[in-house]
Amino acid sequence: MERMAEQKEDKSMKAGRVSQTVYRRSVLKQIQNNIEGIDFLRPSQEETCYIADESEERITIATDVSLAGNEKDLGVFAIAQAVDQLASRGARAYGISVRIMLPTFAYESRLKAMMVEISEICKEKGLRVFFADAQSVNGIQTSIVHVTAHGEAKKEQLLASRSAKAGEEIVLVKWIGMEGTLRIIREEGAALAERFAPGFLNKLEDMRDEIFSDRAMEIAGRNGVSAMHPIGEGGILAALWDMAEGAGIGLSVEMKKMTVRQETIEVCEVFHLNPYQLTSTGAVLMVTPKGEELKERLKREGIPAEIIGHTTEGNERIIWGGGEKRFLDRPAPDELARIYEMKENVNA
Repeated sequence: MERMAEQKEDKSMKAGRVSQTVYRRSVLKQIQNNIEGIDFLRPSQEETCYIADESEERITIATDVSLAGNEKDLGVFAIAQAVDQLASRGARAYGISVRIMLPTFAYESRLKAMMVEISEICKEKGLRVFFADAQSVNGIQTSIVHVTAHGEAKKEQLLASRSAKAGEEIVLVKWIGMEGTLRIIREEGAALAERFAPGFLNKLEDMRDEIFSDRAMEIAGRNGVSAMHPIGEGGILAALWDMAEGAGIGLSVEMKKMTVRQETIEVCEVFHLNPYQLTSTGAVLMVTPKGEELKERLKREGIPAEIIGHTTEGNERIIWGGGEKRFLDRPAPDELARIYEMKENVNA
Protein backbone atom coordinates (compact mmCIF):
# COMPACT_ATOMS: atom_id res chain seq x y z
CA MET A 1 0.00 0.00 0.00
CA GLU A 2 2.82 2.40 0.88
CA ARG A 3 4.54 1.73 -2.45
CA MET A 4 1.26 2.28 -4.32
CA ALA A 5 0.78 5.61 -2.52
CA GLU A 6 4.31 6.70 -3.44
CA GLN A 7 3.76 5.74 -7.09
CA LYS A 8 0.54 7.77 -7.10
CA GLU A 9 2.43 10.82 -5.76
CA ASP A 10 5.30 10.39 -8.24
CA LYS A 11 5.54 13.33 -10.64
CA SER A 12 8.10 15.57 -12.30
CA MET A 13 9.72 18.26 -10.16
CA LYS A 14 10.10 22.01 -10.66
CA ALA A 15 13.49 23.65 -11.17
CA GLY A 16 15.34 24.51 -7.98
CA ARG A 17 15.54 22.74 -4.67
CA VAL A 18 12.87 20.12 -4.01
CA SER A 19 9.94 20.82 -1.69
CA GLN A 20 10.16 19.89 1.98
CA THR A 21 7.64 17.10 1.45
CA VAL A 22 9.72 15.57 -1.36
CA TYR A 23 12.94 16.02 0.63
CA ARG A 24 11.59 14.26 3.69
CA ARG A 25 9.96 11.45 1.70
CA SER A 26 12.60 10.76 -0.94
CA VAL A 27 15.86 11.96 0.65
CA LEU A 28 15.80 12.04 4.45
CA LYS A 29 13.69 8.91 4.85
CA GLN A 30 16.12 6.92 2.69
CA ILE A 31 19.18 7.79 4.81
CA GLN A 32 17.51 7.65 8.23
CA ASN A 33 19.52 4.61 9.34
CA ASN A 34 22.78 6.21 8.18
CA ILE A 35 22.50 9.38 10.28
CA GLU A 36 21.80 7.88 13.70
CA GLY A 37 24.08 9.38 16.33
CA ILE A 38 24.55 12.69 14.50
CA ASP A 39 23.19 15.26 16.94
CA PHE A 40 24.75 18.56 15.89
CA LEU A 41 24.50 19.81 12.30
CA ARG A 42 22.15 16.89 11.68
CA PRO A 43 21.17 16.43 8.00
CA SER A 44 18.03 18.37 7.09
CA GLN A 45 16.87 20.67 4.33
CA GLU A 46 17.48 23.65 6.61
CA GLU A 47 21.05 22.69 7.60
CA THR A 48 23.65 23.53 4.95
CA CYS A 49 26.82 22.32 6.72
CA TYR A 50 28.17 19.12 8.21
CA ILE A 51 31.01 18.05 10.49
CA ALA A 52 33.93 16.60 8.54
CA ASP A 53 36.41 16.08 11.40
CA GLU A 54 36.56 16.69 15.12
CA SER A 55 39.21 17.00 17.83
CA GLU A 56 38.95 17.89 21.51
CA GLU A 57 38.94 21.64 20.90
CA ARG A 58 38.28 22.25 17.21
CA ILE A 59 35.88 21.06 14.55
CA THR A 60 36.31 20.97 10.78
CA ILE A 61 33.08 21.85 9.02
CA ALA A 62 32.28 21.39 5.35
CA THR A 63 29.55 22.54 3.00
CA ASP A 64 28.64 21.87 -0.63
CA VAL A 65 27.23 24.33 -3.17
CA SER A 66 26.12 23.65 -6.74
CA LEU A 67 25.15 26.46 -9.12
CA ALA A 68 24.11 26.44 -12.77
CA GLY A 69 24.46 29.36 -15.17
CA ASN A 70 26.39 30.92 -18.02
CA GLU A 71 28.40 33.49 -16.07
CA LYS A 72 32.18 33.28 -16.24
CA ASP A 73 32.27 34.14 -12.52
CA LEU A 74 29.67 31.50 -11.59
CA GLY A 75 32.34 29.87 -9.42
CA VAL A 76 32.76 33.11 -7.47
CA PHE A 77 29.08 33.07 -6.52
CA ALA A 78 29.37 29.42 -5.47
CA ILE A 79 32.46 30.14 -3.36
CA ALA A 80 30.77 33.14 -1.71
CA GLN A 81 27.76 31.03 -0.81
CA ALA A 82 29.98 28.30 0.65
CA VAL A 83 32.17 30.73 2.63
CA ASP A 84 29.08 32.45 4.04
CA GLN A 85 27.47 29.15 5.01
CA LEU A 86 30.57 28.13 6.97
CA ALA A 87 30.78 31.55 8.63
CA SER A 88 27.15 31.23 9.75
CA ARG A 89 28.14 28.14 11.72
CA GLY A 90 31.04 29.95 13.40
CA ALA A 91 33.74 28.57 11.10
CA ARG A 92 36.37 30.32 9.01
CA ALA A 93 36.86 28.84 5.53
CA TYR A 94 40.40 27.83 4.63
CA GLY A 95 40.08 25.88 1.38
CA ILE A 96 37.88 24.57 -1.40
CA SER A 97 37.62 21.91 -4.06
CA VAL A 98 35.81 22.67 -7.30
CA ARG A 99 34.29 20.68 -10.14
CA ILE A 100 33.06 22.32 -13.34
CA MET A 101 30.72 20.64 -15.81
CA LEU A 102 30.28 22.27 -19.22
CA PRO A 103 27.89 21.55 -22.10
CA THR A 104 29.54 19.87 -25.07
CA PHE A 105 29.22 23.01 -27.20
CA ALA A 106 31.26 25.11 -24.73
CA TYR A 107 34.74 26.28 -25.81
CA GLU A 108 37.90 25.80 -23.78
CA SER A 109 38.07 29.59 -23.42
CA ARG A 110 34.95 29.49 -21.23
CA LEU A 111 36.56 26.96 -18.89
CA LYS A 112 39.76 28.99 -18.67
CA ALA A 113 37.86 32.21 -17.93
CA MET A 114 35.89 30.48 -15.16
CA MET A 115 39.04 29.09 -13.56
CA VAL A 116 40.78 32.49 -13.72
CA GLU A 117 37.87 34.00 -11.75
CA ILE A 118 38.02 31.17 -9.20
CA SER A 119 41.79 31.48 -8.81
CA GLU A 120 41.64 35.25 -8.31
CA ILE A 121 38.89 35.17 -5.68
CA CYS A 122 40.63 32.35 -3.77
CA LYS A 123 43.85 34.36 -3.71
CA GLU A 124 41.95 37.45 -2.54
CA LYS A 125 40.13 35.55 0.22
CA GLY A 126 43.10 33.44 1.34
CA LEU A 127 41.56 30.13 0.27
CA ARG A 128 43.58 27.14 -0.89
CA VAL A 129 42.34 25.09 -3.84
CA PHE A 130 42.71 21.44 -2.83
CA PHE A 131 41.22 19.95 -5.97
CA ALA A 132 39.90 21.14 -9.35
CA ASP A 133 38.30 19.13 -12.14
CA ALA A 134 36.39 19.87 -15.34
CA GLN A 135 34.18 17.78 -17.60
CA SER A 136 32.29 18.27 -20.85
CA VAL A 137 28.92 16.60 -20.34
CA ASN A 138 26.13 15.55 -22.68
CA GLY A 139 22.59 16.55 -21.81
CA ILE A 140 23.17 19.92 -20.09
CA GLN A 141 22.64 23.38 -21.56
CA THR A 142 24.47 25.56 -19.01
CA SER A 143 27.64 25.33 -16.95
CA ILE A 144 27.41 23.71 -13.52
CA VAL A 145 29.89 24.53 -10.75
CA HIS A 146 30.13 22.41 -7.62
CA VAL A 147 32.19 23.73 -4.70
CA THR A 148 33.05 21.94 -1.47
CA ALA A 149 34.46 24.28 1.17
CA HIS A 150 36.14 23.42 4.47
CA GLY A 151 36.42 25.62 7.52
CA GLU A 152 37.51 25.35 11.12
CA ALA A 153 35.71 26.43 14.28
CA LYS A 154 36.24 26.25 18.02
CA LYS A 155 33.65 24.00 19.64
CA GLU A 156 32.30 26.77 21.86
CA GLN A 157 31.69 28.98 18.79
CA LEU A 158 29.69 26.42 16.83
CA LEU A 159 26.15 27.37 15.78
CA ALA A 160 23.47 25.39 13.93
CA SER A 161 20.43 26.39 11.88
CA ARG A 162 18.24 25.17 14.74
CA SER A 163 20.03 27.36 17.32
CA ALA A 164 17.59 30.27 16.90
CA LYS A 165 15.49 30.95 20.01
CA ALA A 166 12.02 32.38 20.50
CA GLY A 167 11.63 35.88 21.92
CA GLU A 168 14.64 37.37 20.16
CA GLU A 169 15.10 39.95 17.42
CA ILE A 170 15.80 39.23 13.76
CA VAL A 171 18.47 41.40 12.13
CA LEU A 172 18.87 41.53 8.35
CA VAL A 173 22.42 42.22 7.19
CA LYS A 174 22.95 43.89 3.78
CA TRP A 175 20.39 43.79 0.96
CA ILE A 176 18.13 41.09 -0.39
CA GLY A 177 18.40 40.06 -4.04
CA MET A 178 21.92 41.38 -4.65
CA GLU A 179 23.35 38.09 -5.91
CA GLY A 180 20.34 37.45 -8.12
CA THR A 181 20.55 40.95 -9.57
CA LEU A 182 24.21 40.52 -10.47
CA ARG A 183 23.54 37.18 -12.12
CA ILE A 184 20.59 38.57 -14.09
CA ILE A 185 22.87 41.31 -15.42
CA ARG A 186 25.27 38.65 -16.68
CA GLU A 187 22.49 36.65 -18.33
CA GLU A 188 20.47 39.56 -19.72
CA GLY A 189 23.05 42.33 -20.04
CA ALA A 190 22.07 43.22 -23.62
CA ALA A 191 18.39 43.63 -22.75
CA LEU A 192 19.19 45.71 -19.67
CA ALA A 193 21.65 47.90 -21.60
CA GLU A 194 18.72 49.02 -23.77
CA ARG A 195 16.82 50.25 -20.70
CA PHE A 196 19.48 51.55 -18.32
CA ALA A 197 22.48 53.86 -18.60
CA PRO A 198 25.94 52.21 -18.40
CA GLY A 199 26.57 53.91 -15.05
CA PHE A 200 23.56 52.13 -13.56
CA LEU A 201 24.88 48.67 -14.43
CA ASN A 202 28.49 49.54 -13.58
CA LYS A 203 27.41 50.68 -10.12
CA LEU A 204 25.93 47.25 -9.51
CA GLU A 205 29.05 45.48 -10.76
CA ASP A 206 31.04 47.35 -8.12
CA MET A 207 28.88 45.64 -5.47
CA ARG A 208 30.03 42.09 -6.23
CA ASP A 209 32.30 41.82 -3.21
CA GLU A 210 29.23 42.37 -1.01
CA ILE A 211 28.21 38.74 -1.60
CA PHE A 212 30.89 37.77 0.94
CA SER A 213 29.61 38.39 4.48
CA ASP A 214 32.02 36.29 6.56
CA ARG A 215 33.39 39.44 8.23
CA ALA A 216 29.90 40.51 9.34
CA MET A 217 29.23 37.05 10.78
CA GLU A 218 32.57 36.98 12.58
CA ILE A 219 31.63 40.26 14.28
CA ALA A 220 28.15 38.93 15.11
CA GLY A 221 29.63 35.73 16.52
CA ARG A 222 31.52 37.81 19.07
CA ASN A 223 28.38 39.72 20.01
CA GLY A 224 25.98 37.08 21.26
CA VAL A 225 23.94 35.86 18.28
CA SER A 226 21.82 32.75 18.77
CA ALA A 227 21.82 31.78 15.10
CA MET A 228 22.78 33.08 11.65
CA HIS A 229 21.19 32.07 8.37
CA PRO A 230 22.62 33.18 5.00
CA ILE A 231 19.92 34.03 2.46
CA GLY A 232 20.40 31.88 -0.62
CA GLU A 233 18.12 30.12 -3.08
CA GLY A 234 14.49 31.16 -2.73
CA GLY A 235 15.35 34.56 -1.27
CA ILE A 236 14.50 36.03 2.10
CA LEU A 237 11.08 34.38 2.27
CA ALA A 238 12.64 30.92 1.95
CA ALA A 239 15.37 31.83 4.45
CA LEU A 240 12.85 32.99 7.05
CA TRP A 241 10.90 29.77 6.65
CA ASP A 242 14.01 27.58 6.87
CA MET A 243 15.33 29.39 9.92
CA ALA A 244 12.02 29.06 11.78
CA GLU A 245 11.41 25.48 10.61
CA GLY A 246 14.87 24.33 11.66
CA ALA A 247 14.47 25.81 15.15
CA GLY A 248 10.79 24.89 15.56
CA ILE A 249 9.73 28.48 16.29
CA GLY A 250 7.51 31.20 14.86
CA LEU A 251 8.29 34.72 13.74
CA SER A 252 6.79 38.11 12.98
CA VAL A 253 8.53 40.38 10.46
CA GLU A 254 7.75 43.59 8.57
CA MET A 255 8.16 43.60 4.80
CA LYS A 256 8.93 47.33 4.65
CA LYS A 257 11.96 46.88 6.91
CA MET A 258 13.61 44.37 4.56
CA THR A 259 16.41 46.29 2.86
CA VAL A 260 16.50 46.07 -0.93
CA ARG A 261 18.44 48.30 -3.30
CA GLN A 262 16.53 50.36 -5.85
CA GLU A 263 18.65 48.83 -8.61
CA THR A 264 17.39 45.37 -7.65
CA ILE A 265 13.78 46.56 -7.72
CA GLU A 266 14.19 48.08 -11.18
CA VAL A 267 15.94 45.03 -12.65
CA CYS A 268 13.24 42.76 -11.21
CA GLU A 269 10.50 44.96 -12.68
CA VAL A 270 11.93 44.49 -16.17
CA PHE A 271 11.47 40.71 -15.95
CA HIS A 272 8.45 40.72 -13.59
CA LEU A 273 10.36 39.00 -10.78
CA ASN A 274 9.75 39.08 -7.04
CA PRO A 275 12.93 40.34 -5.27
CA TYR A 276 11.81 38.68 -2.03
CA GLN A 277 12.13 35.28 -3.72
CA LEU A 278 15.43 36.03 -5.45
CA THR A 279 18.70 34.36 -4.45
CA SER A 280 20.53 36.69 -2.07
CA THR A 281 24.00 35.42 -1.13
CA GLY A 282 25.64 38.13 0.96
CA ALA A 283 22.47 38.95 2.88
CA VAL A 284 22.18 37.24 6.27
CA LEU A 285 19.48 36.76 8.90
CA MET A 286 20.78 36.98 12.47
CA VAL A 287 18.81 36.10 15.60
CA THR A 288 19.92 37.82 18.78
CA PRO A 289 18.58 39.02 22.16
CA LYS A 290 20.36 42.35 21.53
CA GLY A 291 19.18 43.46 18.10
CA GLU A 292 19.80 47.18 18.45
CA GLU A 293 23.27 46.63 19.90
CA LEU A 294 24.25 44.25 17.08
CA LYS A 295 22.81 46.56 14.43
CA GLU A 296 24.81 49.53 15.68
CA ARG A 297 27.96 47.43 16.05
CA LEU A 298 27.74 46.31 12.42
CA LYS A 299 26.96 49.80 11.17
CA ARG A 300 30.06 51.16 12.91
CA GLU A 301 32.00 48.70 10.76
CA GLY A 302 30.29 49.99 7.62
CA ILE A 303 27.98 46.96 7.31
CA PRO A 304 24.27 47.71 6.64
CA ALA A 305 21.91 46.09 9.16
CA GLU A 306 18.25 46.51 10.14
CA ILE A 307 15.93 44.88 12.68
CA ILE A 308 13.05 43.41 10.67
CA GLY A 309 11.09 41.59 13.38
CA HIS A 310 11.31 38.99 16.10
CA THR A 311 10.99 35.27 16.76
CA THR A 312 8.03 33.83 18.68
CA GLU A 313 6.87 30.70 20.49
CA GLY A 314 4.76 28.31 18.43
CA ASN A 315 4.67 27.87 14.67
CA GLU A 316 2.96 31.02 13.38
CA ARG A 317 5.15 32.76 10.78
CA ILE A 318 3.70 36.17 10.08
CA ILE A 319 4.66 38.86 7.58
CA TRP A 320 3.24 42.36 7.92
CA GLY A 321 2.99 44.48 4.77
CA GLY A 322 0.90 47.54 3.97
CA GLY A 323 -0.93 47.17 7.27
CA GLU A 324 -2.00 43.65 6.36
CA LYS A 325 -1.12 40.41 8.08
CA ARG A 326 -0.34 37.28 6.09
CA PHE A 327 1.25 33.95 6.82
CA LEU A 328 4.59 32.94 5.37
CA ASP A 329 4.26 30.22 2.74
CA ARG A 330 6.56 27.26 2.25
CA PRO A 331 9.57 28.13 0.06
CA ALA A 332 8.78 28.73 -3.61
CA PRO A 333 11.23 28.18 -6.52
CA ASP A 334 13.86 30.89 -6.86
CA GLU A 335 12.94 33.67 -9.27
CA LEU A 336 16.29 33.33 -11.04
CA ALA A 337 15.04 30.03 -12.49
CA ARG A 338 12.53 32.02 -14.52
CA ILE A 339 15.36 33.84 -16.30
CA TYR A 340 16.79 30.52 -17.49
CA GLU A 341 13.31 29.28 -18.44
CA MET A 342 12.79 32.39 -20.58
CA LYS A 343 16.10 31.80 -22.35
CA GLU A 344 15.26 28.13 -22.93
CA ASN A 345 11.88 29.06 -24.41
CA VAL A 346 13.52 31.59 -26.75
CA ASN A 347 16.09 29.02 -27.89
CA ALA A 348 13.58 26.18 -28.24
